Amino acid sequence: MSSTQLTKVFFSLVLYFTLFHPAHAQQEGELNGTVVDGYKGIWFTLGQFSQYGDKYSGGLGTYTAKHIPLAIYAPAVQKTFFVYGGTTSESDRYLLCMIGSYDHKTKKVSKPVVVHDKGGVDDPHDNPSLAIDDQGHLWVFVSGRGRRRMGYKYRSTEPYQINAFEQITEEEMTYPQPKFIAGKGFLNLFTKYTGLRELYFETSPDGFEWTEDKKLAGIRREGDTQGGHYQISGQLGDKIGFFFNWHPDGNVDRRTNIYYMQTTDFGETWTTIDGKPLTLPVAEVNSQPLAAEYFSQEINVYIKDVGFDENGHPVALFVSGPGHQPGPENGPRSWSVIHWTGDKWETTKITESDQNYDSGSIWVEGNEWTVVGPTDNSPQRWGAGGELVQWKSRDGGRTWVRERQITKNSIRNHNYARRVVSGAEPFRFFWADGNPDAFSKSRLYFGDSRGRVWALPYDMKGDEQRVKRVKAFRD
Repeated sequence: MSSTQLTKVFFSLVLYFTLFHPAHAQQEGELNGTVVDGYKGIWFTLGQFSQYGDKYSGGLGTYTAKHIPLAIYAPAVQKTFFVYGGTTSESDRYLLCMIGSYDHKTKKVSKPVVVHDKGGVDDPHDNPSLAIDDQGHLWVFVSGRGRRRMGYKYRSTEPYQINAFEQITEEEMTYPQPKFIAGKGFLNLFTKYTGLRELYFETSPDGFEWTEDKKLAGIRREGDTQGGHYQISGQLGDKIGFFFNWHPDGNVDRRTNIYYMQTTDFGETWTTIDGKPLTLPVAEVNSQPLAAEYFSQEINVYIKDVGFDENGHPVALFVSGPGHQPGPENGPRSWSVIHWTGDKWETTKITESDQNYDSGSIWVEGNEWTVVGPTDNSPQRWGAGGELVQWKSRDGGRTWVRERQITKNSIRNHNYARRVVSGAEPFRFFWADGNPDAFSKSRLYFGDSRGRVWALPYDMKGDEQRVKRVKAFRD
């Protein structure tokens, strides 16, 4: 091990023991409803260090890819509403589940509001996700963490307003992925730690009365004591589809395979891609939903985003590689798309990067497909994130070219670029930066389809503030 690597490991251990717990503990919910003077993302270290640093860490305000969606454009008021994991000052590390709004008419953002104060928790696994009902009420689904920390559902007291929310539920709910279906209500996909990260769903006509939790998947091989999955979902009208992986014997560091399931009747039936009804929960490794097999190849799979092509066929963006630890020994990580063509699954490689937790989004618009993600491996090499790059396919995902670099000469890695549902220019996606090697501030940004970037104001004086275009990424 080189002296540079030894220094990095030593610093990481010091960082973990001094910063793994938040600086200030408080009662859960203490700051609910508080208006905050600026957009400051949460910084986090997982604390799982190896030769090349933490498995993942840094600015994780828009983490995880399994919190879906984080942002929605509402054409009725020409505003983008977005949620994220934030905090109140540069030195604080406790998590506040925040909401903000961007007015496309005035080009201004509101001051963010605390929907739920996690009471000293510093872990962005508890970040929120968002839905909007047909009356314009904003619904914030706050993630819990298994049975150790509970999840919550909140509803705005007024349509299209972020200033006040009422708590609707407290429940076991991790990685919430709510979908609102016009004329039917909510279908919420989420995870419960009944085995180890098993997949569930629930429905509600109004957000107040919910069905019992119904298990979708809990795959275990014969002899395994545990199982588990991560899912990434998408919506196309009445169709809700999700891709998921499998954790052999519950080991998330061996996540592998790609499966797909969908419903078109509000969860009454779930089917394979070709419409074959499934018996729930799915429990077999080589079951009908299997879209791509990677277990025998000892390849890890990290699914990032889901889209649908012009025929309604699903597409998933994923990153894959041979191991979970950061660094060169696990080789470059492949960015790929898997797509149902109408009669088979096809996988196409886009590019490579240096970290399993480099995360981005995909847009599928006719034959023109776009991916934005941190595929350039600087400034903090081997750490999660990097410089954002836009990749383009003009033949339905068959071939890809590097179209433009979005961020450059940055001082902190950018990561978790998240697509806005029904996004309108210029707020098509947003993300956070942060140094994965050392505790740092974390700024939030949004970008348009031309690769232009705007910074959400870190400090605000007025109730609203016009956002500024970013020309150079400085502190």
